[in-house]
Amino acid sequence: MANKSVWSDNRFWQRSATWVTGFASILLIWLTFDTSAQIAMGNDEDLKKGVTKRVPGPTVINYKITYEMDAKRGHEVPVIGGKEKFFGRDDWSEEEAGALLHLGKLGSQAKNCMDCHTLLGNGAYYAPDLTKAWLDPAWGPDGAMQALTGKNTKEEAIAEFLQHPDQYPTHARMMPDLGITAEEAKGLVAFLKHMSSIDTNGFPRNFGRIQGAVNGK
Repeated sequence: MANKSVWSDNRFWQRSATWVTGFASILLIWLTFDTSAQIAMGNDEDLKKGVTKRVPGPTVINYKITYEMDAKRGHEVPVIGGKEKFFGRDDWSEEEAGALLHLGKLGSQAKNCMDCHTLLGNGAYYAPDLTKAWLDPAWGPDGAMQALTGKNTKEEAIAEFLQHPDQYPTHARMMPDLGITAEEAKGLVAFLKHMSSIDTNGFPRNFGRIQGAVNGK
């Protein structure tokens, strides 16, 4: 009887499929637990101790956030610095900050922001990506948008624009007036600031090309 090739042996392929499936299942379980830990939101204690989390706690709105190039990782990462006033305060409690972020998240959903914008990879590309909007130098003290709105701080400038976008025509694709209230605007700005502090592995890639966006002090 001629020797049968292992490549034509059904039992070989059955055993191989069993081993591959088992290994893939174990790997998937491990990745699930690892990812869950990576994306778990931090808390106020982490921020006070300088512990870096991919998703910082809500009170990150009390701190200055910059975007720095990480040579080891090969892309930009958010860096949380010292205290920074946000709408006149740098002592927002975890409950207050959480409620403000919740209001902003609900507002972004209620106003269908993702119909035009992209948030953390979800949404459309008709209007600018908002994932790192808080870090956009256009809203900074030397930026065109803060000067255009006549406000003294980044958060006030963004809130003003959100409430009255039709008064600040900045692009051919003008943002419509969505009837955003002052409180809703404050929540949305908090949501934008928190979102900019999330380590998204350098996403969106094109944001780092904006002059002044990286290593901005």
